[in-house]
Amino acid sequence: MSETALRERLDGLTIRDAARLGRRLKNLRGDNPDKLAEQIAAGEALVAARRAAVPLITYPDLPVTDRRDEIARAITENQVVIVAGETGSGKTTQLPKICLDLGRGIRGTIGHTQPRRLAARTVAQRIADETGTALGGAIGYTVRFTDQASDSTLVKLMTDGILLAEIQRDRRLLRYDTLILDEAHERSLNIDFLLGYLRELLPRRPDLKVIVTSATIEPERFSRHFNDAPIVEVSGRTYPVEIRYRPLEVPVVSDDDDDPDDPDHEIVRIEVRDPTEGIVDAVRELEAEPAGDVLVFLSGEREIRDTAEALRDALRNDVFPTEILPLYARLPTAEQQRVFNAKAGGPRRIVLATNVAETSLTVPGIRYVVDPGTARISRYSRRTKVQRLPIEPISQASAAQRSGRSGRTAPGVCIRLYSESDFDGRPRYTDPEILRTNLGAVILQMAALGLGDIEAFPFLDPPDARSIRDGVQLLQELGAFDAKGAITDVGRRLARLPLDPRVGRMILQADTEGCVREVLVLAAALSIPDPRERPADREEAARGKHARFADEHSDFASYLNLWNYLREQRNQLSGSAFRRMCRDEFLHYLRIREWQDLVGQLRSIAGDLGIRESSEPADLARVHSALIAGLLSHVGLREGETRDYQGARNSRFVLAPGSVLTRKPPRWIVVADLVETSRLFGRIAARIEPEAVEKVAGDLLQRTYSEPHWDARQGAVMAFERVTLYGLPLVPRRRIGYGQVDPVVARELFIRHALVEGDWQTRHHFFRDNTRLRSELEAMEERARRRDLLVGDDEIYAFYDQRIPGSAVSARHFDAWWKKQRHETPDLLGLTRGDLLRTDASDEQPDTWRAGDLALPLSYRYEPGAADDGVTVHVPVGVLARLGGDGFAWQVPALREELVTALIKSLPKDLRRNFVPAPDTARALVPSIDPGNGSLLEAVQRELQRSTGILVPIEAFDLAKVPDHLRMTFAVTGADGKEVARSKDLGALHDTLAGSVRQAVAGAVAGDLQRTGLRDWPADLDELPKTVENSAGGHTVRGFPALVDTGAAVDIRVFPTSAEQGAAMGPGLRRLLRLSVPLSAKAVERQLSPRTRLALSSNPDGSLAALLDDCADAAIGVLAPKPVWAATEFRTLRDVVAARLGPTTLDVVGRVERVLTAAHAAEVAIPDKPSAAQADAVADIRRQLAVLLPKGFVAATGLTHLADLTRYLTAIVRRLERLPQGLVADRERMDRVLAVQDAYDQLQQALSPLRRQGEDVRDIARQIQELRVSLWAQQLGTPRPVSEQRIYKAIDAIQP
Repeated sequence: MSETALRERLDGLTIRDAARLGRRLKNLRGDNPDKLAEQIAAGEALVAARRAAVPLITYPDLPVTDRRDEIARAITENQVVIVAGETGSGKTTQLPKICLDLGRGIRGTIGHTQPRRLAARTVAQRIADETGTALGGAIGYTVRFTDQASDSTLVKLMTDGILLAEIQRDRRLLRYDTLILDEAHERSLNIDFLLGYLRELLPRRPDLKVIVTSATIEPERFSRHFNDAPIVEVSGRTYPVEIRYRPLEVPVVSDDDDDPDDPDHEIVRIEVRDPTEGIVDAVRELEAEPAGDVLVFLSGEREIRDTAEALRDALRNDVFPTEILPLYARLPTAEQQRVFNAKAGGPRRIVLATNVAETSLTVPGIRYVVDPGTARISRYSRRTKVQRLPIEPISQASAAQRSGRSGRTAPGVCIRLYSESDFDGRPRYTDPEILRTNLGAVILQMAALGLGDIEAFPFLDPPDARSIRDGVQLLQELGAFDAKGAITDVGRRLARLPLDPRVGRMILQADTEGCVREVLVLAAALSIPDPRERPADREEAARGKHARFADEHSDFASYLNLWNYLREQRNQLSGSAFRRMCRDEFLHYLRIREWQDLVGQLRSIAGDLGIRESSEPADLARVHSALIAGLLSHVGLREGETRDYQGARNSRFVLAPGSVLTRKPPRWIVVADLVETSRLFGRIAARIEPEAVEKVAGDLLQRTYSEPHWDARQGAVMAFERVTLYGLPLVPRRRIGYGQVDPVVARELFIRHALVEGDWQTRHHFFRDNTRLRSELEAMEERARRRDLLVGDDEIYAFYDQRIPGSAVSARHFDAWWKKQRHETPDLLGLTRGDLLRTDASDEQPDTWRAGDLALPLSYRYEPGAADDGVTVHVPVGVLARLGGDGFAWQVPALREELVTALIKSLPKDLRRNFVPAPDTARALVPSIDPGNGSLLEAVQRELQRSTGILVPIEAFDLAKVPDHLRMTFAVTGADGKEVARSKDLGALHDTLAGSVRQAVAGAVAGDLQRTGLRDWPADLDELPKTVENSAGGHTVRGFPALVDTGAAVDIRVFPTSAEQGAAMGPGLRRLLRLSVPLSAKAVERQLSPRTRLALSSNPDGSLAALLDDCADAAIGVLAPKPVWAATEFRTLRDVVAARLGPTTLDVVGRVERVLTAAHAAEVAIPDKPSAAQADAVADIRRQLAVLLPKGFVAATGLTHLADLTRYLTAIVRRLERLPQGLVADRERMDRVLAVQDAYDQLQQALSPLRRQGEDVRDIARQIQELRVSLWAQQLGTPRPVSEQRIYKAIDAIQP
């Protein structure tokens, strides 16, 4: 048959076969197609068999039946349909039949998901009954560990978790042609994941139909999720339901003896009744209604037992019998069937159910519902990392679901044990499970399927980042994810197990520990209700029977003991005898059967992963190790002698009462479950040792190390290790070898202690020889009464460090290396006298002193009391002027430590006591100071402040107390080489020899450059050089030419220093400009108005002419801000000054007028005889005026800051105006300013004179003036924000 013919036949196969054989057909490539044709024929036969298996479809009288045609049309025309209907509409059972009627289920199965196993089984049974087929044939179901479906199954009921697991094996879900996601409004975690997955899958599966069924709870959200899929609403119900509110809060009837005058008399007191009493009363109330069964919702199994007992007591004497039946998910299948097999004409039934009966399940015969309004809602606690089961009020949607369970057979009644206002105040919907559970399992499946980032997955309600982080954290705990969040090999194996990730991790670890058989038994036991029964009326007898299986150290071992006992009895007894034995020994036969079935299923799953059981029984410790692998965050440490346990991440829990370990709680335990109800309980526990946890935890452990130390006996560096897991101290303090932790530090400590200090017992020859040589040299030091002959430990360490490899971290490692190395280089580690003696003194006691490009000879003399005791530097007179600053204060390196010690000792006692002992402080300080970084005093000040936080004022160092031999001696020599002067004071030599120095410099370098009597730039001088140099006596003599103001003229002189040049050049240039551009003070004065002349007549400069001269200087300072050195530059500048000097001077005069007007106003405002209360303020103002208006204030202030000066003076006037009325406020403001001023004064005292002229220091003075403006004349404003804090911060930022 041709390839084309075969391809045409693929449409007659199931979807899965068509895809599989289509791929093979595509890869056929000319091979014989007969075998493929046979497989296609077999596939066609399967489709024919499935079509023949379609049962006869009939529909009962239900609301959904009335909309059958509309639903069928919507399914035919759309890929996704949303069917929304009230509880009882029949959508769960009738939709699969409608799909069968449409021809669905032939080429693929109709998958029908339910949120619970119980619902999957019961719905499958009901559909099978309605279609007249046997369960497991055309209608089947699959739940965890139970598969009642086959290849011929047309409709398969299953839990949503089963469908989720199938995605791993069938990414495109080719087994199905239709999927019905029932009860989607429950928004379980699996449902939300399936909704997101299907939205991405549908474009790749256009043949797949998806039907989402929901109660009438936001069906529009599901529609929008699937691109506005059509919604078919099946509303209306067969019988009406009356809602009655019977709140448990009832008012307390007031006592007749109450005093009407009591102020609390009118308060309505309420009393909260017991919920069980409320349920009994509700059942009594319903006895007055027509006959019908009652469904009571309760929070859990314990509440069901308590309520059942109360109802039996209350109804014991009733004429008509009542059957009370429990219903919850963990109830054995046989007992569940009693609920669903109602007999017509039988006794009235009261079904006590958890919220498992809210959806999917339809308990037959129910006419009345009692709703206490609460349920256990599973919520994940991010703090404790455990799943909590608090009892919470249910939402309005859940209440509607519960009331919808009534009125199935006739008009019904729902009694709510809470008020209508309480109902109205409840949230409309229950939070989706994805927002209240750990996402570990979903994240693992997504990673295994390669679905990308969970945050980008199209969830209906995306989980928040914290929930995702917790899920990833759980998977990292289990080893499924690495530290970066990527899936590991363990994670991929875990994803193949249809189990909780924790249980799956136990099984994988069991394979490593060799205890697979035992862990499979325990994994199954943890998945079912406890098979040991404890009837309330025979509890003690039951406990006695069960005590045989107990293990005082492990609840897990109790399960294994029970399992082994049951296996022995099963082999020895017949089936009926085994049942009797179970009944007599209070063992639940059906649960035991379920347990055995689960173990078989797990064994099959483990076998698929290559996990095999050992033939030998495993030790209990290995079993616990396997369990710990999945329960690392369930480990607990007992707190003292209490019964409380400290858990992971600072959680606290106690053992559940049923554990045998409660009698004698062990120190360390692991628990299978942490559940929070009234408090956090640990269920099913075992005593463990922390070593087992440490072995399994791996990278999750936090290891810290402390106190590394050399141990001569061990021949190694040891330390103490602390090991914690989620905050639990598995190992509080353990001594370990430090070489494996930090080999670098271990090697350093080994060298220092073993080789340098000699704390090591060894027979190596080099070690013995080195020790002997050091002893000889140390004795020589003692005789010489010196401590500077031998090198220090650091030098010896450096010797060994250069020769010993990095791998030698202990004596053992060193011996292994030296055993081979000594044959190649036997003298490698032998010290010599040259290695141990300080022979190179050139660095410490140099022969020359470097000062820039100068190299000045040094001479040394050791003669206490002599004038030249110490170090002498020899200076030619021609270069004396080039020497200055603090360079010589540093002394030669050999004397520097002694000098710093002397400086510290020179401090006043209150400061000196912070730095004792002074020699130790100096020894620690000297390596940190750099001679090339400022003056010695500033460096010492800075390092003392850095090391102690104490700022020592520069003036506090008393240089007079420093011994003379620690101060350099300067010997000045003339051109003939003869000494002309000698002193330890370089400044005094400058003063004494100033003329000689200038003469020497001028004679050496000036030539014909010097001029006198200049009134304009010299015509023969194109440019004034900034420096001139010449060589004299082997040294470079450098001069610094500048213009010098002599009053009536200007000279050109050559100075020996740039500082003198800078000081002279500015005034000299301004004088030359004034001489070359004459400006008549009279002419300027004539341009002033009489009023201005009057305002300027009284000024700090003394006279109007002096003031105008001051203003002209300020004007030239503006017009010539920088010196010029060339004739062309001078002439250009002169022309600018000639054109603008007059106007600029007048502009300065105008600004000065405003300043003096403000100053006059301030002077007038100052009272001549202030009162005692005002005296301090007036004195402060006078001090401020003296600072602001010194002689020559115009040029000193500068044109740019004259306006600020006016504002400062105006602020003084404002202050004086308010002073009489605000003495207290003025005092408070003045104290604030003076505190800042004191801090500034202290700063200036701590700084050198040169440093005080820094712009950043002067700016702080301006900030203090601005602070005064902001305090006394805020309306004048400040150009920048100002406050005490800013000023203090600026003061702190100043570096010495």
